[in-house]
Amino acid sequence: MTKRILNVVTNVGHYDDPSHETGLWLSELTHAWQVFEDHGFEQTLVSPRGGEVPLEPRSLKFPNYDKTAKAWRADPARMALLETTASPDQIDSAHYDAIFFTGGHAVMYDFPDSDGLQRVTREIFERGGIVASVCHGYCGLLNTTLSDGTYLVAGRRVTGFAWLEEVLARVDKLVPYNAEEEMKKRGALYEKARLPFVSYAVIDGNLVTGQNPGSAKETAHKVAGLL
Repeated sequence: MTKRILNVVTNVGHYDDPSHETGLWLSELTHAWQVFEDHGFEQTLVSPRGGEVPLEPRSLKFPNYDKTAKAWRADPARMALLETTASPDQIDSAHYDAIFFTGGHAVMYDFPDSDGLQRVTREIFERGGIVASVCHGYCGLLNTTLSDGTYLVAGRRVTGFAWLEEVLARVDKLVPYNAEEEMKKRGALYEKARLPFVSYAVIDGNLVTGQNPGSAKETAHKVAGLL
């Protein structure tokens, strides 16, 4: 049976201050997509509202803008996928073996409180499917609870974009909250690499998380390995 991956992307295009644009960090999608594609997995894109996905401008500049991201932007069919993403109410979780939350600061706004995404995530996780995130994608796990009412991340090893990385990226004054601290408040066993911006990914059962944009490939490989 062909494995199926549900990739989650954002609909948000700016911070609280509309003059500061954000969106999907493209390489976090393209790196993972390539890994999953190489394994022959079927892939679908979903977003909190469905429809169009803005791109983070900083992800389209050197050194973040690599060959997979360039190839995606040069392919009209691939770009069309970012114009027509599904909404959670169109998704039957039974069709998917894994859900993969991509990042970009935009997801801090629309991932945490999407009831639809929480439903799909809970259903996939509780039947033993893989729940995965990279970078800010872990914001999509902040408020997801299991059927018993406990947080999915409580007591589980998790990584994601670190507060130090926010400071070094000079967006600590722009972001709406400290995701690392919020994750710890929910009982997650947060960890990170010794050095900022290096690849780092963690597996805890069927939960797989990566720390930053450079961790997308490693995270996807770990997901593929579990599948």
